[in-house]
Amino acid sequence: MDWISEVLRGIEPVSGELLNKAQDRLDNLTKPRGSLGVLEELGKRFVAIRGDLNEQVKGKVVFVFAGDHGVVEEGVSAFPKEVTQQMVLNFLRGGAGINVISRFAGATVKVIDIGVDADLSHLREKGLIVRKIARGTNNIAKGPAMSRQQALEAVRVGFDLAKEAFEEGYNLFAVGEMGIGNTTPSSAIYAVLTGRSAEEVTGRGTGIDDEALKRKIEVVKKAIEVNRPNPDDPIDVLAKLGGYEIAGMLGVIIAGAYFKVPVVVDGFISTASALLAVKLKREIMDYLIFAHKSEAFGHETVLKFLGVRPLFDLKMRLGEGTGAVIGMWFVQLGEKILHEMATFDEAAVDKGREV
Repeated sequence: MDWISEVLRGIEPVSGELLNKAQDRLDNLTKPRGSLGVLEELGKRFVAIRGDLNEQVKGKVVFVFAGDHGVVEEGVSAFPKEVTQQMVLNFLRGGAGINVISRFAGATVKVIDIGVDADLSHLREKGLIVRKIARGTNNIAKGPAMSRQQALEAVRVGFDLAKEAFEEGYNLFAVGEMGIGNTTPSSAIYAVLTGRSAEEVTGRGTGIDDEALKRKIEVVKKAIEVNRPNPDDPIDVLAKLGGYEIAGMLGVIIAGAYFKVPVVVDGFISTASALLAVKLKREIMDYLIFAHKSEAFGHETVLKFLGVRPLFDLKMRLGEGTGAVIGMWFVQLGEKILHEMATFDEAAVDKGREV
């Protein structure tokens, strides 16, 4: 039995008792019941997930996994794969969207080379975490993206990094990615695990034209036909159709549920990781907060399949974890409301009157 099975057995549902206790406090704050809407729900979920009614957000971290994809050779992206390594350097220099948003939100950015098709070991001194499994995946239109063993190793990378962050004191996680071509494997994962057609879950990604979109849809179909992944075995689906960055984010998500830390999910790519996680164990859903509805075609379809309503829709589709970090800011705000607003008794306000 692989290590992941043992970890999954240790994941428990979030405490209903703590949810009720948090709701009781929210209902006694100086406001009409429910008047702060989703923010109240976020504060309640945060403390219930953490298992402590008094828990506060102590540290926010976004894991940005970078990996390349062999399927790029099929012409499914508007950008060459070299952009992946170029953007990694941009992350390390602090010039990307994820850096700007994380600085504002007070989140730490951890950039991980888990599968970039280049030797980036010299960037360790600039802060890059190098945990490369391989220099990119194989072309899924011709065969499996990776072996099952490689998939499990990549998931373990994410799990171990999240464990380290948890031990460092971070108690709110987010996941993000960078990988030219990664909407294609994500669409393939979506199609297999939801039963939707390739046309329903495949979009333009980085902005391809109509002809390239048709080709991309055919590539997704071919990848599924060639590899015949087992929809009842999420690791098989990941190994045959996925990417190393998708696996890394899956590892963080599993670790979040195992260590009782909320994980904020970003957009199209990270939702593929979330979908794999929930297929592995349904209880993991309790630990996930879906930040936003991506403008990427097909994302809304999968959110509906999962039965979730994201926090916001800002017409974003950048990836990198940008939406997730904004979501973390909302979660922390919800926690502040739960803990810092006065109750009616503390404020000496008549509970029977309009506030």
